[in-house]
Amino acid sequence: MNTQSQPTLLRQAINKVPEVTLVFWLIKMMSTTVGETAADYLNFDLHFGLVGTSMVMGLLLAITLFFQIRAKRYTPALYWIAVVFISVFGTLITDNLSDNLDVPLAASTLSFSMALIATFAIWYMREKTLSIHAVDSVKRELFYWTAILFTFALGTAAGDWVAEGLNLGYAHSALLFGGLIGATALAYYVFKANAVTSFWLAYVLTRPFGASCGDLLSQPVENGGLGWGTTGTSALFLSLIILLVTYLSLTRKNALQPETNA
Repeated sequence: MNTQSQPTLLRQAINKVPEVTLVFWLIKMMSTTVGETAADYLNFDLHFGLVGTSMVMGLLLAITLFFQIRAKRYTPALYWIAVVFISVFGTLITDNLSDNLDVPLAASTLSFSMALIATFAIWYMREKTLSIHAVDSVKRELFYWTAILFTFALGTAAGDWVAEGLNLGYAHSALLFGGLIGATALAYYVFKANAVTSFWLAYVLTRPFGASCGDLLSQPVENGGLGWGTTGTSALFLSLIILLVTYLSLTRKNALQPETNA
């Protein structure tokens, strides 16, 4: 017997973000890698420069978010295009601060951490929830995407600070952030940590993990990378993202399920 109330069913029908599944995290982590390598590709390989790349990606992101917010329900392709674009744009925000304004990575990390905390605080004060299963209004969706942008900018700054500023290297940085993601999963699944807190913590950590992996794969061997290049790395992960999003679009496997807590 279906015991879901009408308001609950309505919220599930109009919720604009996907269910958190293994495929969700796979696409999320690959989008962070693409954010790192695609920004470098446009900036250096195509010679757009930081300002030109930022303008192009900012425009593409604004257009995509316009259609995402206007959409009546979650659409896998539209949602994940927005995530990829916001990943690239978040990377560019940090790169502009570091390269054009000489803002130290440690300062960027602290600033974006404070901005993210402030976003969560205002979001919770206004809406009384930070759950991704309650992104069912324009106001909540605007809070959601603002938080997502800050997680990507923060992850880029933190990842670069640890790998380059602290000279830990790309491989060790990936291991560090991967270990923190594993610890977060352990806290949630074994020690029953709060679902919303665990989700957002993991979401932040996957950004520097993906960025470190992207740099590890794409950077030259003499710089501590594997030498795949930004073109090859971006093409590989974009292809995998397209395949997974196509799968989700055909099967609706990560559409919101009832009675979830994150």
